[in-house]
This record gives sequence, structure tokens and C-alpha cells, in this order.
Amino acid sequence: MICSTLIMSSVYLNMSAVSGQENFPQLTDKESINGVIEAMTLEEKAALLVGGNTQELEDDEDEIIGDQAERVPGAAGETQAIERLGIPSIVLADGPMGVRIDPTREDDANTYYATKFPAPNALASTWDPELVYEVGKAVAHEAKEYGIDLLLAPGMNIQSYLLNGRNYEYFSEDPYVTGMLATAFVNGVQNQGIGTTLKHFAAYNQRADNTINAIVSQRALREIYLKGFEMAVKSADPWAVMASYNKINGTWATESEELLTSVLRQDWPFNGFVMTDWEFGQRDTFQQTNAGLNLLMPGREEQVESIVNAVQEGTLDERIVDRNVRDILEIIVETPTFLEYDHSDAPHLAANADVSRHAAADGMVLLKNDERTLPLKSGLTVSLFGTPQVEPMTGGRGSALVYPPYEVSIPEGLENKGFTLDQDLYDKYQTYVAELRATKEFGQIGEGIFDTTFPTLPEMDVAEEAIKAANESDVGIIILASEFGSYGADRSLDDFYLSESKQKMIDDVSTAFEEVGKPVVVILNVEGPIEVVSWRDKVDAILLSWQPGQELGNAVSDVLVGEVNPAGKLPQTFPIDYHDLPYSDRYPGTDDFVYEEDIYVGYRYHTTFDLETAYEFGYGLSYTDFDYSNIRVNRNGKFKDKITVFATVENVGEVPGREVVQVYVKAPDGKLEKPELELKAFNKTKELQPGKKENLKFELDAKNLASFDENLSAWVLEKGTYEVKVGASSEDIKGTTTFSVKKDMMIEKVNDVLAPEVDFKRLSKRDNKG
Repeated sequence: MICSTLIMSSVYLNMSAVSGQENFPQLTDKESINGVIEAMTLEEKAALLVGGNTQELEDDEDEIIGDQAERVPGAAGETQAIERLGIPSIVLADGPMGVRIDPTREDDANTYYATKFPAPNALASTWDPELVYEVGKAVAHEAKEYGIDLLLAPGMNIQSYLLNGRNYEYFSEDPYVTGMLATAFVNGVQNQGIGTTLKHFAAYNQRADNTINAIVSQRALREIYLKGFEMAVKSADPWAVMASYNKINGTWATESEELLTSVLRQDWPFNGFVMTDWEFGQRDTFQQTNAGLNLLMPGREEQVESIVNAVQEGTLDERIVDRNVRDILEIIVETPTFLEYDHSDAPHLAANADVSRHAAADGMVLLKNDERTLPLKSGLTVSLFGTPQVEPMTGGRGSALVYPPYEVSIPEGLENKGFTLDQDLYDKYQTYVAELRATKEFGQIGEGIFDTTFPTLPEMDVAEEAIKAANESDVGIIILASEFGSYGADRSLDDFYLSESKQKMIDDVSTAFEEVGKPVVVILNVEGPIEVVSWRDKVDAILLSWQPGQELGNAVSDVLVGEVNPAGKLPQTFPIDYHDLPYSDRYPGTDDFVYEEDIYVGYRYHTTFDLETAYEFGYGLSYTDFDYSNIRVNRNGKFKDKITVFATVENVGEVPGREVVQVYVKAPDGKLEKPELELKAFNKTKELQPGKKENLKFELDAKNLASFDENLSAWVLEKGTYEVKVGASSEDIKGTTTFSVKKDMMIEKVNDVLAPEVDFKRLSKRDNKG
């Protein structure tokens, strides 16, 4: 067993040299840090670099995660306190979808609920940094009032592999979208005095094997997998970064001096501290400490001893230890705990629910709307199909688990809007679900946060019910949810392709309603993209809700009736078929996983290699229509240090709405080949009334336009003509303009690090000509 008392007893056993002293230096502010470090024993320094875990470490992760924080039950963990020097422990809590803590406590009648906000990919679908800032602000408020100092969010890994089991915790397949929205979230949180943690750093793109060796080129790392992190570090100054479990080009991320020091601290530079994820496999504590890894979580006594022994044996310079301690102390003095904030344990849950509902509705994407099926008129009679009406997928498990005060199902949300439900059909679904859940095959199979809570149910045979419903109701609504999987694994192909029972349900419902001339609407309550081409022509409208948090039903209904005009756009491509993807035959892989597609991730692949999509990156419909005009650049198209793009957007429809305007650039192929296009800027209009216009401008600077040259280890802007494509999606380009770069420009030179140890063939359009 390892606990804080064991660690601290080892500390105090070695304090004979200071036991007779009085008036120890106290940590009071940043200026006091040097004096405090000088007064610390080696054992105290080592203890501060190791988490304050108080639980026995077992092979089963559930024995630790969420159980080790004493001050805030259910929080992810705490750091060590060194009371004689005035160093408090600080509390860390998970938070991709809100604050994860236990809702109940032993011998305490109070409840400690937290708002469940939309999943990050739903937030990304808003393309609205101001709204994401407000979500961050609301999450921070709850964290602060519950005594949390550091939020273990946002997740920033790229959705480069469709079946990654944690993609919903991340924003987008595009690094620019990821960087912009993560920056907004971090600023929203940290402006309230709570810290954030960028994770998982880096190239953590699968969940099936945490020990995978990600073999990836320097260019793909810099342009795709590190770019969003770089943007957030430079623009938002996060307090912490969490290093990922995996290896990168042969070295564990937590042991990589090239990643944690050369890139993170020197190239960017980062000013906070770096922690491990909650590690249960052994890593080399000496290598981690030397590499620039500050905090080892959740903490083991042997890690303290390893650091002490390494210094005493002369293999680890104590100045490195002092550096790592200083990084942590410089953050501790900013925390609510250190500043003695008197938290209330009573956050404004009602107000934050409104924020969650707003964000959820704004993040919904209208994928199809034949003959203006939507919006619906309130008061219609609705027949609901699909088991998710009984078991809504509001989102979150594992580190994204949140215990909200309530969750609004889609039936509840529709009733709140004045719709009349087919009660007999709903009652049948309730009975069907209850009976299956009472069986061994479909009953609960685990209680820990890593387990699948319930197996996914087959859909009920509704052939007869559909005919009756079509005759008696005004509209049919089918709810399709993700195949609910384990937090500890990647999604399966069963989650991408609809099951036979779901396909039959769609066939039965669409046939019955079509025969009487009534519409069918599908709501996709899913974690990520699914196959749609085989069935979408059978229905009239499709609304993608993702997993939008506790206000699922209300937010869906807000969009269905038109109180919110959908303005969401896809942050991730919906492919036609999974097997079209360049990695389909090798993901997730084992041992060494080669990122053969290189820079051609997501829409970069589809547009460059002319692969048709089901729904492209950036796609999303509205209840109104927009016209684009006056697309141009300044300076007569001559680039100096930056260039400004202009566009005018007019609402030419009949209802108010907002439009996400996207700016893509097609760079000239020179020494470096380039994708067909890359997103370089975006903006969301204000709500435009019919007939109203908004003039938008976008500044593109040299770094944003540059590509990474591995031979020079530098960001370079190559000469030639650059095409600027302004549009409503990566394929719906409304206008094109150009600017020219007269000569090659070296924009920024960086450390030549993180090179693969092995050669591998990268995907290249130059190999595919003709």
C-alpha cells in the first residue's frame, strides 16, 4: 500500500538536519519560491514531484481513479502538502464535459452535482470561440466552488483516426479548429482563477493500446499533432500539460526530453508544469524527471525513493529536481487553495444549465432537410422510435464522466415544447428496455468508470407499430445512438455501421410514413461519425446532436421547432465507408503504429485524393440561406508579413440565422508538397436578419501559412501563388482569390527533434499522379 502518510513519513524521517530550526521559510508568493526551495530537504522536493495518492495500487485501475482525493471526493487526485513550508496540496479534477466529482459523500446529506456540458466535438461544431469561452467560464465556476484548483482538460488530440475511443473528448480532425477552441476554453477557465491542463501530449490517437509506439514524421507532428497544442500554449498560457501514455518515435512521451523540453519549453515556450496521465505501468522515474516531467500521478512511494536515490548516487542533478519543483510552486501560488478561497460547495447550477443548453443547440448540425421538413410546428403529434428515447446518450464516461442534477431525454424535451407523444408506443419502448435490462445478456456488466455500463440493445421490431403510428401521428422521429463501448477501448466497426435491427427499424418507419405522405426525422445521438449513405435517402431530415450534455432533450427541441436556427458545422469528416480510409486495414495496430498517411488527415486526405464524402468537413445546413460576395485580399495580392482576406455574407432567406465562414488556402507545391487545401481561418457571423449583411475580414500571418521543412527544421513559406478559398465547407467554396509570395521565407527555426528512428513510406500525392 502507498499513501500520503507513507510518503510523508519517509520525508520526515530524513529531516534531522532541519528539526531544530524554527521560523522555516514560508511559501507566500512567487518571490518566496527560491527561499522555500533552498529550505526543502531532498526528500521533500522528491515528494512534491509525486502525487499525493492515498489508495492501494492494484492492477484494476478502478481501485484508484476518482478515489484518491480526500478533500474533494471523486476528484482525480491531489498533490503532496509540505506544511512546515506553507506548501498546500492542490486538487485536480477531470473535466472534458464538466467537473467530475462524487455527487454524494459519506455521512453527508448534501449533494454535489455538476453540470454536464456538451462533449468537446459538439462544442467544436459551434465553431464559436466566444461560446466555448463561456462554457469554460461556467466549468471553472463549478470547479472553484467545489474546491478544485486544476482542471484536467481540455483534450486536444486530433481526430485523425475515426474509431479512436476518446475522439469525443477532443475537438476536431483539424489542428487550427482545435487550437482556436482549446485556446478559448483555456482562457474561459483560467480567467476565473482555475488552472487547465492540455492533454494528451502527444500523438495519443488510440485507446486500444496505451503502450503503442506512434511512428510519425516530424512534419506531421509539427503541422498536425502538435499545432493545436502550440496555439493554446502561445495564446492562453495554460497552467499544466499532461503527457500521454504512448511512445513517440521510440521514446515514452513522459520520458521524452525532446518533447517536454526542446519543443514544449524551448520552441514555444511553455511556462507551467507537466504531469503524467494516471500511470499504472512502470516508467523510468529518473528519465521522466530529467526530461522535464514535473508531477508523477497518481503517486507511489517508490517514485519518491527513486528520485532521492538518483540524486544521492549522482545520476540525477539536484538542480533538475529544483527546476521541476519551481515549476510546480509557481503554479501552486496561483491556485484558489493557496489563496485561501472559501469555496461554497453551491455553484450556480441553474445558470450553467442554460449555458449548457445554449451550447448544445448551437453545436447541432443539420445534415439533411428535404423540402424544408424542419422546423416542425409545435403541437404536432410525434411518434418516437429507437431505444435512446428511454436511454439518452448525454455523453461522458471515464474522465468525461459527470454527475448532473438531471438529464433531459428527447421525449421530455418534446413535451416541454408542446408536442404530443404517442404514449402507447413510448410505453412499449419502456417495457422493452426494462425487460432486456433485467436479463443477464443485457444487464449491467460493470460499475467502474472504465467499464461498459450496459451492452447496447438491439432495436425493437416496430413493423406493426410503425403503420399504426404513421396513421395516427403527424411526424415520425427516429433516434439513433452510438453503440456504447468501453472507456478502455476504441470504437468498433459495429459503431460505424448500423446494426441490422436499426436498419430494419429505419426501413419499417420510413416505408409506413412515406405511404401516408408524412415526414420522418432522424436524430443522431452519437459519439462520432457513422455510416449514413445506406439509409439517408429513406428519411426526410437528419439532425446531428452528438452527445450534448444534460440538456439533450431541450436543446434538440429548440432546434426542431426553429427557436434555434442550426448553425453547427462538422469538425470531422463523415466518410462514405470506413474501408475508404487510408488506415482502415491497420488501425489500431499493435506495438509500432506507423502514421503512414502523414499530413493527409481528415479532409486533407479527401480533398487531395478526390475521395467522395458522405458529409464533408465544415458541412452544415441552416433554415435560411446565405450569399457570399466581395471575396478579395488586400495589398493587391502581394504578401509581406501577413495578408487580409475580406468577404461579405448576406442572409438571403426568410428567417434569422448565423453562418460559419471558412477560409481555406491551397499553397503551391514547391520543395514541399501541400494538401489540396487547409483551413487557415474561420469566423461566425452575428445573427443576421433576412436581407442583412455582414462584412468579415480574416488575417493570415506567415506562421499560419507556413509548412514545416524537416531538412531545415524550420517553418517556411514557399514562393508561388496561393489560392484563398472562402466557403461554407471544405467542398462548398463560394469564391476564390489569390496572393503571391515572391521568394522563399524562413519564418521560424526550431529544435531538430522527434525524428523517427525508422524509415517508412509516407502517403504522397506525388506518387499518385495519373
